[in-house]
Amino acid sequence: MRRFTTEPMSEIHAWLDNALGEAAPLGEVAFEVLDPDLGGSAYAGTLLEFGGVAYRHRGYRSWTDLAELCGCRMLTPKPRSEYTVALRFQKLERADSFHAEAELPKAEKYGTASRFAAIDKMEEPAFLAAYAGALKQVKIASRRRVLDLGVNTGDEFDLLRRILPPENYAAMELVGVDHSPSAVACARTRFPEEHVHFYEHDVNALDTLELGSFDLIVSVGTLQSPGIDFKPLFMGLVQRYLEKGGAMILGFPNCRWGGGEMVYGAKAPNYPFSEQSLLYKDVYFCKKYLQQKKFRVTLTGKPYLFLTATSIGRG
Repeated sequence: MRRFTTEPMSEIHAWLDNALGEAAPLGEVAFEVLDPDLGGSAYAGTLLEFGGVAYRHRGYRSWTDLAELCGCRMLTPKPRSEYTVALRFQKLERADSFHAEAELPKAEKYGTASRFAAIDKMEEPAFLAAYAGALKQVKIASRRRVLDLGVNTGDEFDLLRRILPPENYAAMELVGVDHSPSAVACARTRFPEEHVHFYEHDVNALDTLELGSFDLIVSVGTLQSPGIDFKPLFMGLVQRYLEKGGAMILGFPNCRWGGGEMVYGAKAPNYPFSEQSLLYKDVYFCKKYLQQKKFRVTLTGKPYLFLTATSIGRG
């Protein structure tokens, strides 16, 4: 097993790339480093001495970041000596990613039989914290009509049911729209309440539903989907569906899913690495447009960027 003491991160990263390239799919690469717990509050790269040996300290966050960059998950470290641990990186199996799924009908790419159905974003702390913060920012307990575009099986509504006082939740009218028949059927089963409604429909043709206006519009990971006419749809939502004093929460994916992991960084066609130009172009367009419409706009989050817009002057 390779042991690292004072070598720089650049050398470790290069060694890992080579070792992982030789490993089989789902194979592991192990190496020995200073126990991160011994570093205390030292910054990454700080030279420390234990047992007469000098080491560079890195915390567990540094190592988990490196695992992600190398297309791996970090398995539970194992003690190697009084001062060191063995870190084990396992290559992710990317073939199970829903992004490349082609065997299902188009409308069911995100349906209950798809690989996407195995994903529960609310169990990812980085997603949950940012989304919950956006809900707090729009004063969710005071909202009465909520529209969720791309609602799928209703996870965003389920969070409302969990965090709101029962009387606030029951006073809301929740409307979800999604083009997947199986996802909508599942959502209707999950939410038998009379004040929750789901429509199996193409969001590009939203006007045909005659839904009326809403004081909160939510869309997470939908507006940038293939087949969505992004800018006209977004502007139409603001102009025709958002009440005066209303708010919006838009979630833009800045990650990919594969091998059971949420991997940071948006991917664009024809790039083998994370390239985020299109992501930020769309986010900036929405931010500028809403500011022109007298909304206060914030951007939060990491694997998902949450654009939260609240009407200036609303109490």
